[in-house]
Amino acid sequence: MKQEFFDLKINSNGQKLYEFTDQVIDWIKKNNFKNGILNLNIQHTSASLIVQENADPDVQTDLINYFNKLVPMDNSLYIHTTEGKDDMPAHIKSSLTNNQITLSIKNGDPILGTWQGLYLFEHRLAPQSRKITFHYLGE
Repeated sequence: MKQEFFDLKINSNGQKLYEFTDQVIDWIKKNNFKNGILNLNIQHTSASLIVQENADPDVQTDLINYFNKLVPMDNSLYIHTTEGKDDMPAHIKSSLTNNQITLSIKNGDPILGTWQGLYLFEHRLAPQSRKITFHYLGE
């Protein structure tokens, strides 16, 4: 049984989906992981992790537009507005999505569908430095 940790840093530049599937696959291959579980955890409350289609960029645009309509950037709607118009909406969007994703690793590959990719979903408008912790358990 093997256990490993790794911190991936992603610098975001505004509200967008940032794919990091290749970094996950590279880390699995580099460590020669065979079969196990990989937990991904973002250590922030204004960004999230999602599994989403990675073939058509219109999906990403539609997701961002949908969440912005669902949770408008209007400070008159919120009490917590300390860091600007995107502050509380970012926290709400994060609570509606995921702060952790667990993937099965089989024969050295993450089990993902053909069009699935792993994304950091940045909810803030200004550039941010984000950290995603990888935790692998397996052989």
